[in-house]
Amino acid sequence: MANPSSASPASREPLALSSSDGATTAKPGERSTPYASNVMRFLESVGISNPIPDNYSSEDFYSDFLCNYLKTDAVRRGHITCFTTVKPAILNSMGGLHGGVIAAISERVAIATARTVVGEDKELFLGELAMSYLSSATINAELIVDGSVVRSGRNTTVVAVEFKMRKTGELAYSSRATFYNSPIAKL
Repeated sequence: MANPSSASPASREPLALSSSDGATTAKPGERSTPYASNVMRFLESVGISNPIPDNYSSEDFYSDFLCNYLKTDAVRRGHITCFTTVKPAILNSMGGLHGGVIAAISERVAIATARTVVGEDKELFLGELAMSYLSSATINAELIVDGSVVRSGRNTTVVAVEFKMRKTGELAYSSRATFYNSPIAKL
């Protein structure tokens, strides 16, 4: 068996992918991997080839979409509590809450939490969002989303967001967001 690292640079070019109907995206003369058709079938099964409906590409659709799944419970200085229920539209292919939705909700709650301590005269810029995916929330699971300010200074604000299972109180996801505060320019 040949050592892969001893292959010539020309033989390490990207391999072609073929779709499930046998059509290939490769140029003539390129090779196809034995797993290409399986990968293409998987991508098609999760809807990668479906066209995006017009109303999904409208301005601020994503924010409106998330707001349908996030309900505010309490707002205090430095703290916000929300609820969300896992519905089919926000599941991943494994049947759990999609990681991108968790990050998007976390960002939205962190911004709202930071706004409880940072005045409207300053803009907030997200500098870092660190996520920890500890367990999975399945369909119809109810989550409590708690946002709290860890530290707020003249130039930065740090917010922690925790997602806990409403039924058991188990911590499912957590995040930490760092915002940079800067005065709004007056021209």
